[in-house]
Amino acid sequence: MVKKVLFVSAEVYPFAKVGGLADVAGALPKALHNLGVDVRIIMPYYGDIQRKSGEFNIKPTDVKNIPVVVGDIVERFSLYQAYLPGTDVPVYFVRSQRYFDRMGIYFDPETKKDFPDQDERLVFFAKAVLDAAPALGFPPQIIHTNDHHTSIIPAYLKLTHSHHPIWRPVASVLTIHNLAYQGIFEKDVLHKMGLGEELFYPTGPFEFFGKVNFLKIGILFADAVNTVSPTYAKEIQTPEYGHKLDGLLRSVSHKLFGILNGVDTTVWNPATDQHIEYHYSAEDLSGKRKMKSVVLKQFNLPEDLDTPLIGMIGRMADQKGYDLVAQILPDLMKENLKMVVLGSGDPKYEKLFTDLAKKFPGKLGVYTGFNGPLAHKIEAGADMFVMPSRFEPCGLNQMYSLLYGTVPIVRKTGGLADTVIDADQFPERGNGFVFEEYKPEALFGAIQRALNAFADKERWRSIMLRGMKEDFSWERSARKYLELYDKAIQFKYGSSAV
Repeated sequence: MVKKVLFVSAEVYPFAKVGGLADVAGALPKALHNLGVDVRIIMPYYGDIQRKSGEFNIKPTDVKNIPVVVGDIVERFSLYQAYLPGTDVPVYFVRSQRYFDRMGIYFDPETKKDFPDQDERLVFFAKAVLDAAPALGFPPQIIHTNDHHTSIIPAYLKLTHSHHPIWRPVASVLTIHNLAYQGIFEKDVLHKMGLGEELFYPTGPFEFFGKVNFLKIGILFADAVNTVSPTYAKEIQTPEYGHKLDGLLRSVSHKLFGILNGVDTTVWNPATDQHIEYHYSAEDLSGKRKMKSVVLKQFNLPEDLDTPLIGMIGRMADQKGYDLVAQILPDLMKENLKMVVLGSGDPKYEKLFTDLAKKFPGKLGVYTGFNGPLAHKIEAGADMFVMPSRFEPCGLNQMYSLLYGTVPIVRKTGGLADTVIDADQFPERGNGFVFEEYKPEALFGAIQRALNAFADKERWRSIMLRGMKEDFSWERSARKYLELYDKAIQFKYGSSAV
């Protein structure tokens, strides 16, 4: 079994979070550690984190002033260290005055625009990581990179570090959390990377429509690649979901896998959830009904506990299916139900749903903005949860919903397809309701089927309980990653480099 892993990520919860990558980076290493792996995390020491260094007990290490060459620039880094809260998993922070002392993770918080030197920042971080492990005296068996921010590291292992005493035996893994973000830069980034332009030619590993695509490089050079659900791993090999990389992904399908993200059950568990007033479990559901009352009051909706309550939480964007919900809402509001929506994002949808709530008082409640505790309350208090995503690499809310006995209504895509089983199609094991076509009438049909099931109390209870008994633990996911690490080592030694 793999015993030593260096986990590399641009964001790690709770130190820095922009999206779901941070949640995975904060949870998976913890689960690997619990399985006996010496896993260490390395990330940039952003200005945002430096301001909270006391809160996280971040201390300097003996690794100081190590030079890194980025094109014509020599920039030095020092390492700082803390631990993942509540664990003894070390987290190393790469400090660079030039690249990371500023505020913001991927973009300038003032201008809301990407940093103009983002390519240099990523090149610097990749090179610093490769110098950091030897300086720390930590020789990993696996280096686990995540998304395009760190995906050039596998290329360095094969092209420049293949004879390095520490790096020569190390196998690389790349996890793709969302294929839509690829890190595409101008050709001059090759000079900054210190790699020759002989690799830049049409269809070559470093060329992508006249530019350089960091994610493409990682997919080609990593010993094994995975996405965050089995279905998404298949979908990204098609033109519809492949974001112009589907051909490449088909060509490496032998080393491409899908592993479902886990749920942090210390945070998401209806029996212990710190954000809900009434706890409950599969053995005693009474607290769920009380939470329904809490949610209805919070949204100023009539306290009718026998009317089905539908919840929707998530970034207000086309990807999440808000356009479908908006199209069916006038008809949906004629049904015997209530609905609550929590989300922020596209101003178009924020305004649209705020206006719709005024149009349907007593039926529709809308909260625009981020509100973590309210998200927990909705998951606990709603009867059903709608996730009509256009695409969904993994999705977490449908898993939260299942664990909270809140029956999910989802589109059959990505991680949604891997976790939700249609209760009409599979009466003995169904835990939700699933529709296939990205059309408003398909969503409406699935909601109507859920409403019909809700009317049959015994049947509804059995659907709820099936979901509550699912195992979405990070331990389960971590065991799959250990299998992936073994495969990466086999691929490295069983086949030649790119």
